[in-house]
Amino acid sequence: MTPINPELEPSDALERVNLELKRRTRVAGLFPNEASLLRLVTALLAEFSDEWETGKVYLNMESPTQPSV
Repeated sequence: MTPINPELEPSDALERVNLELKRRTRVAGLFPNEASLLRLVTALLAEFSDEWETGKVYLNMESPTQPSV
């Protein structure tokens, strides 16, 4: 699915990952074999996973400190 406005970044996380994979594989150009392509894609997906796991905290489930009254 092509975005209506190509200047806008997609909001769907999976779509962003797919676009980034496409961009990075285009930069690399031709691959000598399928294994080299799989190594690149696996490394990129591992990087995305690390960023997702250690990235921004959108919801903190720890109990906040109670304000003293």
